[in-house]
Amino acid sequence: MKLLSFIAGGRASFGAVKDNGVVDLASRMAPCTTLRQLLEADRVAEAAKLVAATAPDHPLDAISFAPVIPDPGKIICVGLNYRDHVAETGRTVTEKPALFVRFPCSQVGHLQPIVKPKVSDDFDYEGELALVIGKQGRHIPASSALQHIAGYACYNEGSVRDWQRHTSQFLSGKTFAESGSFGPWLTTADEIPDPSKLTLQTRLNGTVVQNTTTDLLITGIPDLIAYISTICPLVPGDVIVTGTPGGVGLKRTPPLWMRPGDTVEVEISGIGVLRNKVVAEAA
Repeated sequence: MKLLSFIAGGRASFGAVKDNGVVDLASRMAPCTTLRQLLEADRVAEAAKLVAATAPDHPLDAISFAPVIPDPGKIICVGLNYRDHVAETGRTVTEKPALFVRFPCSQVGHLQPIVKPKVSDDFDYEGELALVIGKQGRHIPASSALQHIAGYACYNEGSVRDWQRHTSQFLSGKTFAESGSFGPWLTTADEIPDPSKLTLQTRLNGTVVQNTTTDLLITGIPDLIAYISTICPLVPGDVIVTGTPGGVGLKRTPPLWMRPGDTVEVEISGIGVLRNKVVAEAA
């Protein structure tokens, strides 16, 4: 099942993709009004039965896509988690994963514009696999970590590289308003039993700029969940963005930046294509 958050008729809602349309679940699964609340209530199986018996309420082309989880409690990102990306940055592989955070205001949904900030021209793409937690846990063993995942989505972690390099901390370049995107939907975990067997590709104006398979992650998804859940509890709706492969614009000669008017796409097998136009920040 593919679950999404969207806006239709001026109303924020959530639902499921069916027959090139959307079944509105917010109107049918009270008191849940958001996808995060559906996960918190552990009602995904109930939603699947309802979707199977219900005709779509909206065509897909009649909605505005919101970030998959518009209101996550946490967005935890992993840096330097593919060896080719570590190599192109000139860094060394660390024993433990490098973590930083993004804030909800830094992300938009599928087909919504991502914003190049007016204070920088060094606006880079980073195609990544994101996972959403569906079951609460703390000190989660890697052996059972996949049981805590609600599903998977595409993520473009737009990075403002000169601001990222202001200090040794990544955050200042990683969470500019509306600089990244999250979508197009959440493909539920039952459709992706092994997230290490996916292909990820990023395209800028139709040209492939990143191409990898998720078995090349340095710290795999079960170990990421085990590590992060040791630091803090993971709860339904939390998002973990697992890292970008080599091929980023910063390390090309000359650098390849996203510019207003560009189209950037992140495609992951079994999930779909996240597509966004780049626009300039308003004066």
